[in-house]
Amino acid sequence: MDKLLKDKKAIAVFVLPAFLLFTFILFIPICQSVYYSFCDYEALTSPKFVGLKNYKNLMIDETMWTALKNSLFFLIYSCVTQLIMGLILAGLLTNISKGRNLFKNVIYLPCVLSSAALGLLWMFIFSPKLGINQLLAQFGIEGPLWLMDIKGYITLPMWVIAFVALWQYVGQSMMLYMAQISGISRSLYEASYIDGCNKVKSFRYITLPLIKPMIGTAMSLNAIGSLKFFDLIFNMTGGGPDHKTEVLATHLYTQGFKYFKYGYASAIGIVLLVMCLLMTFIINRVFKTDNYEM
Repeated sequence: MDKLLKDKKAIAVFVLPAFLLFTFILFIPICQSVYYSFCDYEALTSPKFVGLKNYKNLMIDETMWTALKNSLFFLIYSCVTQLIMGLILAGLLTNISKGRNLFKNVIYLPCVLSSAALGLLWMFIFSPKLGINQLLAQFGIEGPLWLMDIKGYITLPMWVIAFVALWQYVGQSMMLYMAQISGISRSLYEASYIDGCNKVKSFRYITLPLIKPMIGTAMSLNAIGSLKFFDLIFNMTGGGPDHKTEVLATHLYTQGFKYFKYGYASAIGIVLLVMCLLMTFIINRVFKTDNYEM
């Protein structure tokens, strides 16, 4: 192995495929998007450099500000709720012996299902005359317009979609935390019990510090996933009503693939990319920690 690691030709052979994929699938398209974001580029015209015009238009685009507000709401909601629920579920399932695999698979199952299909399913569940409202009507209760009420700073449809997203993706955070917890030596817990700690204190003073690197990883995944959130919103509300449930990804899709404003859509994409990189940097700084032998 040491000889192989010293062979530069062998290293190049192994690295080259990944480097080519990164270059042609990720790096070059990002560079093109950066260039197009400074251009007036529509479906039937060639790119024409216009400087910061697209970014200036973003500043006065009311839908863009709504989309940015909703994306930040998703970011905060997703990171906080998935952190709390993921840790609670991981802690509970780690400490039970019977039925652990069953509960783990049931909670994780929505993560591997099609978001498009789940979006349509939940759209019918929250329909004004079907699903939950039909059940409430049996008790003489008039249900709200779950996906159509646009009152409030954060509208009811946004809370509904955020709840569905939590239901679908909390299993991912739970599995990451369980994987890290399973690597902690049982002798640490036994020593804490001898010193008088209960399970709650052991979780606080042993488990949480030792899974801090995984919390950072899970938070990064949640932050990036929430910022580029698209499929559930597109299938449940389509960004409506009156653009009140638009997020950055749906606004980008609308401008690029509905109105064919590729330059303007590229500018939105660059804003989204910068936000993802910024959040990843902040989370990595906050959860920066040393590795421990467990």
